[in-house]
Amino acid sequence: MAELTKKEIVKRLHDLGVDLKKNVDDLKDPHITIPLRTLANAYFDKKDRMIKLGERTQTRTFFNVGQSKKFMQTALVASQIKQLLEQDKPAISTRQLYYILKHSIEGTKENTFDDQATESDPVIEDVEVTINALREQLGLEATPSGVISGPLKYEDLKTDDIIDCSKMGSAGAAIPPNTEPHVVKFKECKADFILVVEKFAVWNLLNQSKFWKKHNCILMTGKGQAARSDRRLVSRLAKEYKIPVYVFADNDAYGYYIYSVYKQGSINLAFFSEKAACPDAKFIGLKTGDIKKFDIAKSNWIKLEGHDLKRLKEISKYEWFQSKEWQAELQAMKDFGYKVESDALVSKSIEFMADTYLPRVIKEKNWLD
Repeated sequence: MAELTKKEIVKRLHDLGVDLKKNVDDLKDPHITIPLRTLANAYFDKKDRMIKLGERTQTRTFFNVGQSKKFMQTALVASQIKQLLEQDKPAISTRQLYYILKHSIEGTKENTFDDQATESDPVIEDVEVTINALREQLGLEATPSGVISGPLKYEDLKTDDIIDCSKMGSAGAAIPPNTEPHVVKFKECKADFILVVEKFAVWNLLNQSKFWKKHNCILMTGKGQAARSDRRLVSRLAKEYKIPVYVFADNDAYGYYIYSVYKQGSINLAFFSEKAACPDAKFIGLKTGDIKKFDIAKSNWIKLEGHDLKRLKEISKYEWFQSKEWQAELQAMKDFGYKVESDALVSKSIEFMADTYLPRVIKEKNWLD
C-alpha cells in the first residue's frame, strides 16, 4: 500500500462519488465494488511470509434491500472523510466520526448508524481497502492502548515534541494513535531488539525491573490483541533499524494467535499486513515444553476447556501455522491438556521472569518461528 498525498486520497474519494453519480445518470442501480475482507479472500504469501488480501470482491448495491443501509453508510463515510480532508481538519477518532454521522433519517425511525463496532468501523475498513489508503491517511485514528519504554527517541510532528521513551517513568510512553512517518519521526534507536509482551501486567513488572535497560531493548505491550498503531510501530522499528522482534505471550491458543498477528498480520486487516507485519518475529514463550523445563508448579496449570480446544483446532489449520515446529507445539499443548499464563512465572520468584527465563530463552534461541 503506497504512501499517498492528501490530494491523491481526495481524488480517489471524488472518483468514487463520480462513479455513483454516473450510475444514477445512466438509470443503473448505484453500486460500490469492495474487496472482500474475509478468510476466503485472504492468503498466506509464503515468499513474503505474511497474510495478504486476495482479488475477490463484493458489490454493494442501493436497490438490494439487504444491502441498501450498508450502501448508504459506505457513501456517508466516504463523503465525510473527503470533506474533512478538503477542509484540512485535525485528525479525529473513529468514535468521533461515528457521532458526526449518526442521526435519524428524515421521515423514518431509522438511524444512519446504531453501533460503532459492528457498523461504522467495518465500513471505514471497507472504504480504506476500496480506495487503497490507510485510515491513518484518511485523517482517522483509533484509540491506542499500547505503551513502550526503552532507548528510543522520536519526534511527534503534530506537536514538534521530542519523546524519549527511556525517561517516561513507571507508566512508560503511550503509543500514539497514528504511527505513520508523517506523524512519528524516529530520531534515535539504540536497542538491540524489541520485546513485545502480551499483557500490561507483564510489561509493568519488566519495566519496573528495568529489563529494557539491563538488556538494551525496547519493551512494548499492546495490552492483549494489539491495535493497528502498536503493530505499525513495531514493524517500522524492526524494518528501519533492522533489529529482531521477540514476542512473549501466554501459553495458550490466544497467545499464539496474538504472536501470529504481529508476525504475519491478521485476516480481517490483510490489506494492512505489508505495513504492519514482522515476518522475522520469534515466539519466545511461554511454550508447552517450558512448563516442565522451568518446573512451573502444577497449581499454576489451567485445564484446557472446550473453547481452548476449539481455538487450537482453528489455528492449527491456518497456513501460517503449518510448519513442523508449530504443528508439534499445538499438538503438544493438546496432549498436555493444560495452559499456563506468562504471569505464572512469578510463582518461582518476582525476579525469575526478568532475570532467568527471558534472558535464558533469548540466549539459547529457544523460540518458535
